[in-house]
Amino acid sequence: MKILSIDNVREADNYTIKNEPVKSIDLMERASFQLFKWIKKRLNKSATIVIFAGPGNNGGDGLALARMLHNAKYHVEVKVVKFTDKFSGDFKTNLNSLNEIDGLHIEEIVDAKKFPNLDDDNVIVDAIFGSGLSRPAEGLAADVIHFINNQSCVRISIDIPSGLFADKHSASGIYSIVRADYTLSFQFPKLAFMFAENDQFVGEWHILNIGLHPDFINHVKTNNYYILKEDIVANFHKRLKFSHKGTYGHALLIAGSYGKMGAAILASKACLRSGLGLLHVHIPKVGYQILQTTCPEAMLSIDRYDNYFSEVPNLAQFNVIGIGPGLGMEHQSIMALKLLIQSTKVPLVMDADALNILAENKTWMAFLPKNSVLTPHPKEFERIAGKWQNDFEKIELQKAMAIKHGLIIVLKGAHTSVCLPSGDVYFNSTGNPGMATGGSGDVLTGLITGLIASGYSSAKAAIIGTYIHGMAGDFASTKLGQNAMIAGDIVDKIPKAMKQFFD
Repeated sequence: MKILSIDNVREADNYTIKNEPVKSIDLMERASFQLFKWIKKRLNKSATIVIFAGPGNNGGDGLALARMLHNAKYHVEVKVVKFTDKFSGDFKTNLNSLNEIDGLHIEEIVDAKKFPNLDDDNVIVDAIFGSGLSRPAEGLAADVIHFINNQSCVRISIDIPSGLFADKHSASGIYSIVRADYTLSFQFPKLAFMFAENDQFVGEWHILNIGLHPDFINHVKTNNYYILKEDIVANFHKRLKFSHKGTYGHALLIAGSYGKMGAAILASKACLRSGLGLLHVHIPKVGYQILQTTCPEAMLSIDRYDNYFSEVPNLAQFNVIGIGPGLGMEHQSIMALKLLIQSTKVPLVMDADALNILAENKTWMAFLPKNSVLTPHPKEFERIAGKWQNDFEKIELQKAMAIKHGLIIVLKGAHTSVCLPSGDVYFNSTGNPGMATGGSGDVLTGLITGLIASGYSSAKAAIIGTYIHGMAGDFASTKLGQNAMIAGDIVDKIPKAMKQFFD
């Protein structure tokens, strides 16, 4: 699914109005009906729904919604937030329609400080500002937003929480943004929804399809995407009847050190579940019996040192190399990683201590094989890329690094972002907070490594691997709950996640 800029969304609206064709007031009616359907499924008629409507088209959506809810016998109150006398044409049309309805309470707000508190069982619908806001809310609008945030009611925002910027950081107006429990966004998610800094405002968000013209959607250019199941289905490889283990590649994992062999086990098990043909794991001597027992399907390459990685094995047979889980940062390991980077032409998948070593030797990045995959969590990425002030700056640093060095960078988080050398960014839609546990990243490293081995490009392996990893975590969470989850639970659910794309 494409994530469009606000300028592109406006163009999509205008294109639909011109080419469907449909009147703008009717497109607003269509959008409001989707809002109505969403609310009707979730709210009974005992609660009073209080709609705060600004003077633009977002407010027009709120007014049309009020009419539909009233006609469906919901108790609705409308508060027109009159911070200007300039109303949009569609807002006026819907306001005139409401004024003709008996029994629907409409009130103009000119001073929010005199407004009484609402009952806790009321539901607030925020329709003050839409996604086109370009400066922080102020004056009466800011006062109303503060009032809304001080209520104990459930808050639902239309399209985007009022006061939040869709395409840039909202720092200067952070105290004048509605803190929604639910955000109902039209047709596309907003880029702002992808970032942790805005979670406190956006809450749980849902996409409502309002039927914008498919020709425009299919052809409009964007660099930002939201990964859905159908995107993965379209890129999944089915196994061939006459295939054999050699068909699906041979991966090398370099992992583990004294006291950290568990990371090597997790990465190895995930790699084996990816569908690859053969896996070698290079480990220090201390891990021989551990890996041979826990991962009998893997072949082992044993380092000359007992406790850590110090030498690069013969690389001729491998088509991808994953390195980092539990590796440690001994001097010999650092030198061996340098030699690996100098010696191989196949993609590397780098995580954990491999990234920490890279952060201390940034000039090595220029020598990484093109289309290698880096899988940092935010702190690891900061060590490599430097500090950022906000999540929008962070994503720009991620893009710059991916483009400069020809890398795929998988920046882990609630909506893990996969940035390609083209500068395109794919935000993941699967996963849950139960995956915030030690070893989860090792599982992802193994999974991506195995997918590359089995024939996927590095870019597709990173996108698909991230999605499957999150889906496996979601299955584990459903069965076990989030608090008790461990990384091994994610590995155990990879087969179930993979199976979703073949049944």
